Amino acid sequence: MKNSNAASSPALLLIGSGDRLYRGYALKALADRYRVILIDAAEPTWQKPHLTGHRVADPADLEALRGAVQELAALHRIGGVLSWNEFAVVHTALIAESLGTPGLDPIAVRTCRFKPAARAVFDAHNVPSARWVPVYDFAHVRMAADHLGYPFVLKPASAAGSAGVIRVDSPDQLQSAYAFTAQAAARHGVDGAGLLAEEYLTGPEASIEVVSLNGRHHVAAVTHKQLSQPPYFEELSHIVAPELHSPDTDAAEEVAVQALEALDITHGVAHVEIRLTPVGPRIIEVNPRLGGDLIPHLVRLATGIDLVAAAADLAMGLLPDLRPTRAQAAAIGFVYPTTAGQLQTLTTDPSLPARPWCERAVLEQQPNALVAPPPASGLDSRLAHLIVTADTPALCRRRMDRALASVHADITAPDTEQTAAA
Repeated sequence: MKNSNAASSPALLLIGSGDRLYRGYALKALADRYRVILIDAAEPTWQKPHLTGHRVADPADLEALRGAVQELAALHRIGGVLSWNEFAVVHTALIAESLGTPGLDPIAVRTCRFKPAARAVFDAHNVPSARWVPVYDFAHVRMAADHLGYPFVLKPASAAGSAGVIRVDSPDQLQSAYAFTAQAAARHGVDGAGLLAEEYLTGPEASIEVVSLNGRHHVAAVTHKQLSQPPYFEELSHIVAPELHSPDTDAAEEVAVQALEALDITHGVAHVEIRLTPVGPRIIEVNPRLGGDLIPHLVRLATGIDLVAAAADLAMGLLPDLRPTRAQAAAIGFVYPTTAGQLQTLTTDPSLPARPWCERAVLEQQPNALVAPPPASGLDSRLAHLIVTADTPALCRRRMDRALASVHADITAPDTEQTAAA
């Protein structure tokens, strides 16, 4: 229900709104419940209808962020602080702490963000994870390969969205893999310093969406993922379906809670990534924020549980409603270019929006854009995403296959003169 209180009612401070295609639904959900004030690196555009106030400040600049918070606090009574931006969660925890609003221990959040520190905590608390080695230069990569054996995975110590993650299968790939991952890590400045080499875990990947309050954890949903073929780990689709519940997901839920307890993540919504290996679930990483890729939206479509509302309520010190009201399957699929070049046309079946089972079919790129398959531009490589629903997971997957097959992209070799001018 939309909050209609006077301007004196507490406001929810959101740090970083994210991309409209993937976070627009979440901002609207916040505004339906609370007065929302925003701090972001640029002036709001599409966000404006959902905001009571805003300030421009880089969420990565803590001092600038503090200054913006001070200005907003002089105008609004801030009742809670929230961020779903991976690179702003530490500063968000610090701001919440300084305001005295509910939130996480900043040290616990920082540990989640720095993968070697999280791995060390998992080891100390016997949380099933992967064997790992910190990497600081190319010599360490060679030592990691000797210790872990092939194949192994190389990734930035602090990144997101599978950026810079690569599987290394043989010694002749070490140099190129190191350059690829180090370049991705460097894009995140000081926060991206260092790499991590870890054991390659086989088996399907899932994420556990967990809501925590005062150290008590409630599993809201399990998201099953489809990844691209190695050596990269691009996410191709996600499906949420209570019908996929199994002993494997039971075990994964238990490991997810173990990881949260080990890391002292006691409050808020977390997105815990896990591999369902032949010898049991193993933690990949813990993200102390809402999942990306519209996963909370899938959870709401499949179960009726609104994770965005839950995160907002917890930030405001209120008890969230976690009662499921439906049980169906909901899936999202992503379309990537298969070749590099200039996008001429991008189309999908115009009848899709009229299908009751197609929740959305979104074309992400415009004609004349230069596109390339992953990992060239990471998540920005995507051409389209589509969401479908069904009564069963099998029917949902068939509908997703049908929807994805309807997307057609005409890509030609780029105009070299235009590319050079750009």
